[in-house]
Amino acid sequence: MPTLRSRTAAPALAALITTAAVCAGDAVARTFPFGPRTRSVNDLGNQFVPFHARLWDLLHGRGDGGVLLNWSSGYGTSFLPDLGTYLTSPFALLVGVFPRDRIDLAVYVVTVLKMAAAAAAMAWLLPVLRSGRWWVAGVLGAAYALCGWSVIEASYNPMWLDGLIALPLLCLAAEWARTGRHRVVAPLIVAVVWTANFYTAYMATLGAALVLVVRLLTEGDKGRAAVRGLARAVGTVLLGVALAAPVLLPVYLGTKHAYPGWVRTFQPAPWPDVFARLLPTTYSFFTPALFLATVALLPACALVFHRRVPGRERWAWVGLVAVVGLSLQWRPTHLLWHAFATPNGSPYRQTFVFAGLVVMAAWISLSYGRPGRRALIAGCGVLALVAAGATFSDKVEITNWAYLLFAAGLVATAAGLALPGRGRWAPVAAVLLAGALVGQAAAATAFADRQRVANLDDYAPWGERQSVEAAAVAGADGWPAYRTDPGGELSTSNDPLLVGGQGAAYYSSHTPDVLTRTFAALGAGWTSNGRAMHSLNNPVTDAIFSVGARVYGPRDPHQRTNMPPDDRPVTVTRQEVPPLVTVRQPGSAPSFGRSPYRNQEALLGSQVYTVPQQTLRRMSGGPVKEQDPYTYVVGHGTYRLTALCPAGSEAFLWAPGLFGSARLGDQPGAQETEIRGLLPSRRAAMESLGRVAGGDGQAVAGSVPVVITLTSAHTGTVPHESLGCLDRGRLAKAVTGLQRTGATSVHVTDDGIRADLPPGSHGTVVLAAPRIAGWSCQGHPADSYLGLVAVPVPAHTTTVDCTFRPPGLRAGSAAAAGGLLVLIGLGVRGALLRRRSRRRELVLAGPD
Repeated sequence: MPTLRSRTAAPALAALITTAAVCAGDAVARTFPFGPRTRSVNDLGNQFVPFHARLWDLLHGRGDGGVLLNWSSGYGTSFLPDLGTYLTSPFALLVGVFPRDRIDLAVYVVTVLKMAAAAAAMAWLLPVLRSGRWWVAGVLGAAYALCGWSVIEASYNPMWLDGLIALPLLCLAAEWARTGRHRVVAPLIVAVVWTANFYTAYMATLGAALVLVVRLLTEGDKGRAAVRGLARAVGTVLLGVALAAPVLLPVYLGTKHAYPGWVRTFQPAPWPDVFARLLPTTYSFFTPALFLATVALLPACALVFHRRVPGRERWAWVGLVAVVGLSLQWRPTHLLWHAFATPNGSPYRQTFVFAGLVVMAAWISLSYGRPGRRALIAGCGVLALVAAGATFSDKVEITNWAYLLFAAGLVATAAGLALPGRGRWAPVAAVLLAGALVGQAAAATAFADRQRVANLDDYAPWGERQSVEAAAVAGADGWPAYRTDPGGELSTSNDPLLVGGQGAAYYSSHTPDVLTRTFAALGAGWTSNGRAMHSLNNPVTDAIFSVGARVYGPRDPHQRTNMPPDDRPVTVTRQEVPPLVTVRQPGSAPSFGRSPYRNQEALLGSQVYTVPQQTLRRMSGGPVKEQDPYTYVVGHGTYRLTALCPAGSEAFLWAPGLFGSARLGDQPGAQETEIRGLLPSRRAAMESLGRVAGGDGQAVAGSVPVVITLTSAHTGTVPHESLGCLDRGRLAKAVTGLQRTGATSVHVTDDGIRADLPPGSHGTVVLAAPRIAGWSCQGHPADSYLGLVAVPVPAHTTTVDCTFRPPGLRAGSAAAAGGLLVLIGLGVRGALLRRRSRRRELVLAGPD
């Protein structure tokens, strides 16, 4: 049994080593918060930091909306699925103790603490599997937390790190199930880890199940005892998952209602690339981050040759590691690990389970004493073959430092394992092992920090730009009388969460299908294949969605796809808009067509655009190839679009598949407007090119020629009806009409909205929010009006009450209630059994 020292000192040592190695690596790389290099790469800066800022707002009572409904993003989206995917880790709550403008530091601290907690959890588990030296458990626990998957991939996907913590905790719960102990605590652990991050918890549960099978085989559990142990383990998992159901079911259904992301087919990595990723300083996005310090690799490789370990135990652990390692490369098991869906990004997200199993195998090896000389030599030989195989890799970023660090760590580890583990040599051995671990892990961390910035999109931490934007949004905010959109010059795809306001921008794994399709029909832009919606930035859609204030600022110099930064100041524009709730007159329901100009008019209820006949030609005058009757195909070059627009109107260009620029007129030097469309991953938004010559913006009889110069940098597409001419006077009249028939007062809550209508209203009430699954009005499921929430004007009342409940919340709450009753029953039963046992002991003991 583990001693008191192994229970406390080993986790503390593991956490200390892990924290020191991670911070040292980040400091060497001069990465935030230890230097000027940002660590907010990819989704860390684009999703996770803004979502943690949203959590900060909720914790301090400042968010627009609540746990169920997010009024800040996408003009109204479900928040519980996002909460369950990104923010339900207990560690996430720590962001609330930091200032909001230090949100990047808060996320970094949470990340390091999660790694330290994973190290401590593994160090706690190892002596439970088999007794051994406490400092060895501490070093191996740290080796697990500092695996390549953790420091290279999960460090910028902090919710994955909850899976790193989950694996040893679930193995501990499985061990309790096997021995029939802690029947109430074990389901609670399952509930916590599945709530924290169900995705990696699922993988960790599979890993813990495999460990349980090995334990049953090696600990002599036979017949009924083994069956009872398995049954208790299955019951523990089912009960824990039931307790987590109020989060799990909405998350699951949120993915079902989400817009489809990338669809990828798994392709196994070449084996030389796999071997290369075992070395300390290597990088590649589509290969498994298998790096594990030699302090774990060497004793694990020596296990098969370690004669002191009983044969059954030796081969069971070696076989488990080998089977799981091979499962990384086989498509059926790849799909099993990833819940039968190949990930959009890195395809080896289960790698941490493999690392955990290798560490457990290393512990089993060392728990039987130091491997003999032959075992150590054989283990070094296996790792030498791995390093030799890595030299044939041609797709992994690998340097000579990788081999040097690998060899140095191998020598230090072999020397440490060769020394006696007790007496005066024990501190020397501990220093050698810990030093090898810290050196390799810190180097791997530093190398990954630099490679990520070089290979992935990156985002600046909170600074002056964000502070100025946030101040401008706060100064213009008038919610719920009107929305304030933080604008189209994004710092991230979740700027409304980061700097405030109630914008259209929204990026999540749960971006609703109806949101993406509705916004696309209106001419919006997107990235991430439709999962990241951008601000609409159009006066007509601003009127439709009650955007009364819009922030404009300079380009973000941190965005590589942008043109050079400019010196525009941050400004706010305002316009008269209808209220959030309007009333549309009775009639046949409109429908969307191909033209976003006509689609905007259908939602507005008035005709405000002229969509003229237009011609696209090369600058030489030659014709342009057509993809179909509705679309031109353009290549690299410059083109001339001509049409007739009403004098004084405003020219808008809709070219979602064009990557280049556009300008009004054919004179060089005129202001260029960026168009960034690379369908299907990037969709360019409708853009204003400026006022057409003639008139003062009011309706003017007659038309004038319009020339638009398009520059294409890639092969793309341009629709036949790409030009629309907006009459601002007609738009003002349409807004006035909607204001007259719109709600007289609007009250917004954390889970819905209530509005008072003018007396005598009739027709359809339309809420300026996407009709995502979960909306109900007047006690019935809400209707859809061109993708927006709608309900017939209620009879005998002028009040409309709409509420939002994420799909799955009621069923999940019922499952949790049932699970709680079972858990209480188990607790009561356990207490009664313990009480009966104490009485029996007293009876047997007799009087003193």
